[in-house]
Amino acid sequence: MEARLQKILAQLGIASRRQAEEMIRLGRVRINGVLAHLGQKVDPHKDQITVDGQPVSIAQRPALIYLLLHKPPGVVSTCDDPQGRPTVLDLLPKELRLDQGIYPVGRLDADSTGALLLTNDGDLTFGLTHPRHNVPKTYQVLVKGHPSEAALQMWRQGVVIEGRKTRPAQVKIIKRFTSSSCLEIILLEGRNRQIRRVAEVLGYVVIKLHRTAIGPIQLQVPRGGYLPEGDYRHLRESEIRFLRKQIKQIQFRNSAM
Repeated sequence: MEARLQKILAQLGIASRRQAEEMIRLGRVRINGVLAHLGQKVDPHKDQITVDGQPVSIAQRPALIYLLLHKPPGVVSTCDDPQGRPTVLDLLPKELRLDQGIYPVGRLDADSTGALLLTNDGDLTFGLTHPRHNVPKTYQVLVKGHPSEAALQMWRQGVVIEGRKTRPAQVKIIKRFTSSSCLEIILLEGRNRQIRRVAEVLGYVVIKLHRTAIGPIQLQVPRGGYLPEGDYRHLRESEIRFLRKQIKQIQFRNSAM
């Protein structure tokens, strides 16, 4: 059955759908010996697909893997880094790093810590990183100073960044310290460095940013306690079902437009 090339590459665990699009743009992918183009439809059962000259096959599709990682500071949320910094894949054992097609779902900037999903499920990644996704993400954020109620209300209602207003957010103060405040923030979107940029617009500097949960998926282990920094765990079946349900809702909303 035919499907768009970038979707096929994601399903085969070669790369995420967006990464696959970039690979096609760079001329790294060929179909039946001919340079591929974006949007091209292929049948992986009939067409010969090569990436960097190496053939890929539907038979090599790895088993689907879903992980939750507790990202430490100083680690980048990419599969490789031109600057040589450690990546989230470096935290995984060799058997998961090699030939499994695992990549992070979304990003946490290098200085931030906390919950990060990794998978080789291209359809899931595409859905969860879609601009219309509604999976709430919970953060604990330490900022300099003591935000006023007026500033918090502006944050809740949305702040304009680069000409576009952020979506409404849940924001509350958890604890006040002598010269700083700890906030809990729940977002339904994930624009680049969004929390840090909104805080800066409102006049506050983020000292520390930690993601505690993605929907109901938390940095907890079955026997209690929390996943240590740098460690990972496999998602539970209930957590995978939650994510898939979110994707179906996104697909339904898109088809209704």
